[in-house]
Amino acid sequence: MAKELVKGNIAIARAAINAGCQCYFGYPITPQSEIGEYMGAHLPQMGRVFVTAESELASINMVIGAGTTGAKAMTSSSSCGIALMQEALSAMCIAEVPGVIVSVMRGGPGLGNIAPSQGDYFQALKGGGNGDYKLIVLSPSTVQEAIDLTYRAFYLALKYRNPVMLLAEGMLGQMMEPAEFGEYPYKDPDVTQWALGCSHNREARNLVSLYMPEGALEAKINKIFEKYELITKNETTYEEYMLDDAKLVLTAFGTVGRIAKAAVNKAREVGMKVGLFRPVTLFPFPDKELHEVAKNTDLILDLELNKGQMLSDVRSAVFGACPVEFYGRSGGGLLSPDDIFAKIQELYEKIDNKKAAGVV
Repeated sequence: MAKELVKGNIAIARAAINAGCQCYFGYPITPQSEIGEYMGAHLPQMGRVFVTAESELASINMVIGAGTTGAKAMTSSSSCGIALMQEALSAMCIAEVPGVIVSVMRGGPGLGNIAPSQGDYFQALKGGGNGDYKLIVLSPSTVQEAIDLTYRAFYLALKYRNPVMLLAEGMLGQMMEPAEFGEYPYKDPDVTQWALGCSHNREARNLVSLYMPEGALEAKINKIFEKYELITKNETTYEEYMLDDAKLVLTAFGTVGRIAKAAVNKAREVGMKVGLFRPVTLFPFPDKELHEVAKNTDLILDLELNKGQMLSDVRSAVFGACPVEFYGRSGGGLLSPDDIFAKIQELYEKIDNKKAAGVV
């Protein structure tokens, strides 16, 4: 299939339709509004459901309603809009309701600005809702990967009956690059044993996320965390780039990963042994895999468009196997390949000096 030039937000919307998205509920907010615009122009023509909700709160609760029937339902928003959905996302997890949430990040805190940012890592991974729960979180670095991970998001949501978030930056949502769509590559699981309206013999469901009998809530939480362990075992994905002999390893997610790759290439051209480790699934985070990388390198440099939100997960995974440094910008400030290369030069010189002094 030939590639075509496509904007990131439009690519996500088209991929969602190809994946069989039956219902889209959303409220417009920059820099992801094109997703809702595209869905509004195409879903009704296909006999599917499109609703411009009165708020982000309404849209995510509509996703819950559709998801309980086994329908492929989706919403999209950005940063401060996603913040309003946190209680509902917590409820989806405990009630085991599938759904896809696209978060195209902008600068924050608060209303912030509309510049690209990665300031919502904590929001997606640590959760603003109450209680013990986890979203499956996928992080694309290219428009092609945004398409592929949108397909995967719908599949994983149904497979594990859990909300899945596609976490992208405004930069990816607005950029255009060649990509191809192909066919939806997954065989969806049977939903008839649990979905409302499918069977008189379906399992009993608690759809209000309220578990009052003594021990009932703890038992339910233990059950969903067994599921999270299974997700970690089966679905963890990451990219390794030029790591075989790397003595300085960059960690980055999303579009910063592609920027970092350009800096790695530049460093390699001048003989510096630098590589990149990029998590694709942020939950499950590839902590075991990163720890193995850390055991065979001298230093890790974590790169983010925030003040170090993934840094805590990187340090936890490394677990003292090597030192970890951080370099980032926030509030919509961007890192360039030249910025990263300059930091690589600084740290690489320190590594060499320590080795010469017998410290490393």
